[in-house]
Amino acid sequence: MALRSAVCRLLVNPHRCAFLSASRAQGTAAAARCDAERSEQKAKPFKVQFDWRDALDLEGQLTEEEIMIRDSFRTYCQEKLMPRILMANRNEGRRFPAYFS
Repeated sequence: MALRSAVCRLLVNPHRCAFLSASRAQGTAAAARCDAERSEQKAKPFKVQFDWRDALDLEGQLTEEEIMIRDSFRTYCQEKLMPRILMANRNEGRRFPAYFS
């Protein structure tokens, strides 16, 4: 009767059967559970973080030369062009008053 209930429990919980067989080989049930938990953690797929600024990962495909060109162009735009654009937008109506009335 006791054997029948033990077999029924093992058949209902197949994971427990694996733990018991592993624990006999390694010595303790705690070590077998730790190993089983580690294998489950390794089996989880790696989650990739999505970058909204560079959705197609174009930055990662640039060579060093292209990165230098991009950085120098960005610096030029920020230092030279942006002040001119700001001033043009501020003085938009003053330059050609006939067109904006």
